[in-house]
Amino acid sequence: MCEHECMDEMVGVVDRLGRPLRDLRISVTDRCNFRCGYCMPRDAFGRDYQFVPRAQLLTFEEIVRVTRLFRALGVNKVRVTGGEPLLRRDLPDLIAMLGDIDGLELALTTNGSLLARFAEPLARAGLDRVTVSLDSLDDEIFASMNDVRFPVKQVLEGIAAADAAGLAPVKINTVIKRGVNDRGILDIVRRFRGTGHIVRFIEYMDVGTTNGWRREDVVSAEEILGAIDGVYPLEALPPNYPGEVVSRYRYVDGTGEIGVIPSVTKPFCRACTRARLSAEGELFTCLFASNGRDLRSIIRGGGGDEELADAIAGAWKRRSDRYSEVRALEAERGEGNARRKVEMSYIGG
Repeated sequence: MCEHECMDEMVGVVDRLGRPLRDLRISVTDRCNFRCGYCMPRDAFGRDYQFVPRAQLLTFEEIVRVTRLFRALGVNKVRVTGGEPLLRRDLPDLIAMLGDIDGLELALTTNGSLLARFAEPLARAGLDRVTVSLDSLDDEIFASMNDVRFPVKQVLEGIAAADAAGLAPVKINTVIKRGVNDRGILDIVRRFRGTGHIVRFIEYMDVGTTNGWRREDVVSAEEILGAIDGVYPLEALPPNYPGEVVSRYRYVDGTGEIGVIPSVTKPFCRACTRARLSAEGELFTCLFASNGRDLRSIIRGGGGDEELADAIAGAWKRRSDRYSEVRALEAERGEGNARRKVEMSYIGG
């Protein structure tokens, strides 16, 4: 079922700014085998860091129960995330269970390190799409960014395996940080141009409180597009659906599509339809939220579906989040922003 049909079929709930609940990101683990500085810097997530104990993670059955209720409230797209979701044991089983819920598009975001092994089982289980994070094609830069010396070659093998398994077009997410990997933008473009895969360049964001974000490290979407358009002319494309966060462009010569996600320079809060469920069952209504709504206590405390659905709907109806817009306004006024935010590895990007 296509996304537009799902949206027409189900009215669902809206928040205080009139935004419907359409997308659910489900974190299945807060663990990751990378230590990327913009997400899980090693000095904050070191050897002694206490991850969520396994017993506190939502079980697959609990995840499916919650997802069915989100579906009834209007969600038509689910993305499984982490941490690194492929570290969660038997993940294809969860995909198959979620696939039994009518009308859901199922996607997964991964760092690609284990994708060559899991692409085929995930596709057989019913996964529709996969997004792979890849910040550089230069082995030294990539190894420095993932901070575990993981090679580019194995991520590319994972992308190839996903393609072969029918999970194409693969979307490749590239976070650009000034002075780190910005000189490799055209390398990424050349590698995937003409393959059918879609690269999305993402402005470096101030997720969490540990990544040392500075506004001057942001390479704007405008700069990124300018660098590409100067070599491979681009033209804008319309969004695939209302509220799509990526700005889409095609190569004029017909060799493919790219996207940019300008979450810092051109906030899109007013169109955001995403809820996030942490691995231990907290509902967050913004990537930059400080606190979530505990759903696990209802689930494991014997609460029925009606109570659980009311908690989900109530959290969404109270939602007024527009962090990126507020950040931009504060920057214009020369104000700092010291608010504490949940880490991205806890709720998924």
